[in-house]
Amino acid sequence: MHIKRDGINALVVPEWAEQFDPDWFDPDYWGERAVPVSSGGRGSAWFIERSPEHWVLRHYRRGGLVGKLIRDRYLYAGEVRVRAFVEFRLLVQLRVLGLPVPKPVAVVYQRKGVLYSSAIIIERLQGVRPLGDVALSLDATRWREIGQVIRQFHDAGLYHADLNCFNILVGETSTHLIDFDKGELRSRTPYRTSWKGNTLDRLKRSLNKAYGEELEREWQFFLEGYNASTNV
Repeated sequence: MHIKRDGINALVVPEWAEQFDPDWFDPDYWGERAVPVSSGGRGSAWFIERSPEHWVLRHYRRGGLVGKLIRDRYLYAGEVRVRAFVEFRLLVQLRVLGLPVPKPVAVVYQRKGVLYSSAIIIERLQGVRPLGDVALSLDATRWREIGQVIRQFHDAGLYHADLNCFNILVGETSTHLIDFDKGELRSRTPYRTSWKGNTLDRLKRSLNKAYGEELEREWQFFLEGYNASTNV
């Protein structure tokens, strides 16, 4: 549902539309119920406890030199290109496809002249940890399963702009992807698939950065799972 109120624009899933409050996107509103996320990100995400719900609030922030100058503002080029709205709609599409991603709750953006700021709330997955925190504790079977899940996303045409070991959440038997900012569904034609290898290279670099050469054997298990699929 699209909501316009007090200068803000929001998309909210139907089950939360009646209760929607723009203050949800302000971590100060939650007080002690908002806890900063420690793994990954740029200090712009919080775990939110709204009993019985568990959410993640994330503000869109820039990195690099530009981020030091304009931390949370983006050039407005029409609502269809607002990053929070794009990610929200992508999450909805991925869930329709049956892929393991968090449920979206709401997104918001607010314009100031030619710039805008935005934020998103999604469900917090329970019983999971970032792959980057637990990689050494996983056995060959789990690495193959993770590879199979990433292949499922690629077979669906999902391009993840930042596939790293902290955006893969693993549980005892589950594997989820998170953080789809700048992601998109691409054509599944077999003639334009170089982006798949590029995203795998990015994931491998993130593992090397976190663990050096310790995971070479595990990476081979991952590739075995990834390549086991017969889909194109």
